Amino acid sequence: GQPDTTCHAFAGETVILPCTAISPGEVMLSNSMLYWQIDSVLVHFFHNGQDSLEFQDKHYQGRTSLFLDQMKHGNFSLKLSNVQLADTAEYACIYKQTGNYPNKTQKFKIKLIVSASPSIEKAATPSGQSQISSRSPTDAPCLAVLPISFHLLLSLGIWH
Repeated sequence: GQPDTTCHAFAGETVILPCTAISPGEVMLSNSMLYWQIDSVLVHFFHNGQDSLEFQDKHYQGRTSLFLDQMKHGNFSLKLSNVQLADTAEYACIYKQTGNYPNKTQKFKIKLIVSASPSIEKAATPSGQSQISSRSPTDAPCLAVLPISFHLLLSLGIWH
């Protein structure tokens, strides 16, 4: 399937990978699990109202954070600092409700494409190609509104 959102960043920047829960009202963080992962690689894990990073992949240690003050409103976006070329991947944002609540799971896919920064003169491209970028100022978050799926609208009973 296609990713819900594609983000672009230059190496060394901070990027915000957007993920917003579709849930009415406030999210019960004490009964929530939030996984950010790439296939089986754990990028960030939030459980029982707090970060739980003992199984976090070493490549991401110290570079990820959530917006804890906004999570109860459904903002599960991940802030990834000092982005590296190796961070290019398709990330999954998986939110699960636990406890006495209906165990509903929401999954979003966010593709991150990291380019070598044109400002770094480390000869990342020996052939001297210049990269043309039409990107907003540095540190601009990659934020996108995820539209409600078209087929979801159809299943809401347009045909009676």
